Amino acid sequence: MIELELVGVRVELPHNQPIVLLKERKGTRFLPIWIGPVEATSIALALQGVVTSRPMTHDLMRDLLENLDVTVERIVVTELRDGTFYAEIQMTRDGEVIVSSRPSDAIALAVRTTVPIFADESVLDEAGIEIEDEEEDEVERFKEFLDQITPEDFNQ
Repeated sequence: MIELELVGVRVELPHNQPIVLLKERKGTRFLPIWIGPVEATSIALALQGVVTSRPMTHDLMRDLLENLDVTVERIVVTELRDGTFYAEIQMTRDGEVIVSSRPSDAIALAVRTTVPIFADESVLDEAGIEIEDEEEDEVERFKEFLDQITPEDFNQ
């Protein structure tokens, strides 16, 4: 397993499709995963530290798990099959509990519970993108974009 860091969320043009971008902590590969607008908004809100007046779905998930004394340990993007990513939420409560999840929901939960995100090496081998030094400026522009984006940008 390879640990990843969440670079952020953006809208991929021209199709207006939200994308979450993960990067190897100790490497140069990036893992882009296309996600839905609701999940993109949820991740963006959590990254920006926005507290809503009522809990969103992923806040509710976090609160339910905490109240049931379940600890989220990590998120793992486990495979890419037929163009679809799969993930697991690995938790503990009187032993290990693993729940299958969409990566977008798992990442939204990871942001709220501040747990690490991993990917199976085969996923990065298949879908990882190497960014050369000259493309690092583009990554920095992407990070600047993420710093300025608001959840309203995801409304369609």
